[in-house]
Amino acid sequence: MRIGLIGTGRIGSFHAAALARHPDAGSLLLADVDPGRAARLADRLGATAAPTVEQVFTWGVDAVIVCCSTDGHAELIVRAVRGGLPVFCEKPVAPDLTRTLNVLREVTALGGVLQLGFMRRFDAGYAAARELVRSGALGRLHTVRTTTADPTPPTAAYLAGSGGLYRDCLVHDFDMVRWVTGREVSEVYAAGSDAGPAVFRETGDVDTAVAVLTLDDGTLVSSTGTRCNGAGYDVRMELAGERDQVSTGLDDRTPIASTEPHGPPPASKPWTGFLERFAPAYEAELAAFVRLVRGEGPNPCDGREALAALRIAEACELSRRERRRVRLEELPDL
Repeated sequence: MRIGLIGTGRIGSFHAAALARHPDAGSLLLADVDPGRAARLADRLGATAAPTVEQVFTWGVDAVIVCCSTDGHAELIVRAVRGGLPVFCEKPVAPDLTRTLNVLREVTALGGVLQLGFMRRFDAGYAAARELVRSGALGRLHTVRTTTADPTPPTAAYLAGSGGLYRDCLVHDFDMVRWVTGREVSEVYAAGSDAGPAVFRETGDVDTAVAVLTLDDGTLVSSTGTRCNGAGYDVRMELAGERDQVSTGLDDRTPIASTEPHGPPPASKPWTGFLERFAPAYEAELAAFVRLVRGEGPNPCDGREALAALRIAEACELSRRERRRVRLEELPDL
């Protein structure tokens, strides 16, 4: 097997290193808009660097992994699918809902194979929570709480092309709400604040956000997110039912302290970011893609699954802007 990986920045380099260690991944062909960056990574990993992105397709590969900037995802997905190549893409499919729908319609029409990178589906804690919910161990769910908190804001250039806090960050929480509970979101109400660093006001984004989601069985979900959590990287999910409640992401590295006299001590080494926190999950999702390409496993997160999470994020952004409740049926779908 020969895999072409496009985009050798932070996440692309991480994925390339994971694939280089995988016993069934075969050889790697790396490409980047900066050929020198791809060549340096190829030298470190014993891979091959392509002088241009175009040559990933002309030199011949068995599958494509897309890790470049968001504005290049749609074109590369379509190029791969038209060439009959399975493709793994970091979310999102495209910068907005309209282009996402166009890409997914073409993928469907061509019978293409597209796996999206929602790595939390491969995290042990979230998987255990899903099993508890699906088994009925918690009883009827009445409340779900999620939080995603980054320790420091990204750069202005990143924010300008990110799509905003709901689409870029909380979309992972929305995917987990669906994946863990097995329910769909019927309506949302969202609000955001740009009272933090000026870069958020300058880019039209918010640094902190909250959304209340109502699931189709009446379960209520609160999702909060921020780019300014100085204590560290904090990602958690709490699920409360009539019989019991559990928390995912609560361990000795969770950056939160208790004010109770006998509470747990503060984390001595808080999580620093998503790559550290979810490293095993990232490796597992790529291993799943390798099995998918080899015909040995199912697609764990196809385009429809990714679209469902994006539609929730889009509804939240619409709710924030218009300051009203938004029903998911208002948004276009496949």
